[in-house]
Amino acid sequence: MKRYATELPQVISDTPLTYEFHGNMYSSEMRSLFEGKKWSNENLGLDGKSIRVIREMDEAIKDVSTLILFGSAVIEPELPTAIREKCILGEILGNENELENYIRQRYIWVSRQTMGAQSNTMGNLIQEHLLEVLKKELPDWDFSSKSIKGITERIRGGKSKLTTFDIVAKSTTGLCWAIEASFQFTTNSVIERKAGQATSRKRVLNKKGHKIAYAIDGAGNFERTSALLTIIEASDCTVNFSKGDILRLAKTMKQSVIQNGS
Repeated sequence: MKRYATELPQVISDTPLTYEFHGNMYSSEMRSLFEGKKWSNENLGLDGKSIRVIREMDEAIKDVSTLILFGSAVIEPELPTAIREKCILGEILGNENELENYIRQRYIWVSRQTMGAQSNTMGNLIQEHLLEVLKKELPDWDFSSKSIKGITERIRGGKSKLTTFDIVAKSTTGLCWAIEASFQFTTNSVIERKAGQATSRKRVLNKKGHKIAYAIDGAGNFERTSALLTIIEASDCTVNFSKGDILRLAKTMKQSVIQNGS
């Protein structure tokens, strides 16, 4: 959209975009294109800092939304091919099967712009969401630390240090759950590193009476089948980032305390 904000004014000039929706004709003047508005993630409130902040719908957001929904249905003028092919959401609203197929394709079909910092930012946001849900479901648990007393790992020089995890949840009985989280749009070595540590970490934690869970999601991670299988085998609970799976993790954590007490 950032690129199209530069290209589109040359295509449509001051002519409103006219499109057909359910047999009716509509038009949009795309005012933000001619008022110097920038269609960037930051200005649209879609960057890592703003994506979870509620904001009013301004002209730029309205114009971008219109283009995403109805770009392929525009009668004139001739829009870039990418818009014709990708901006089809309005045409399939209400069609459950086509919507599901569309969303699945978009989930896997990722622009290179989502790599690097943007991918890390989204991964951090999703991890924060995981933590928020667990805190809500387990209000009596302590999430203030990222390490567990007595759980260490070797470092250079033959010394050892406390092992750190993405999330550590400590129950009122002292039983702890170490939680490792990974969400990757594109494949990289993070999931392989976690898999390489998984077996030994589970063995050490279980020996001390603690548990370990993995929250794994993203098309990039799903490409690493061998690493995923290793993690599943060396995990007390493996989930994705869907609401149902996070709630399943919380339930498993609750049950482990009951079982440990008995």
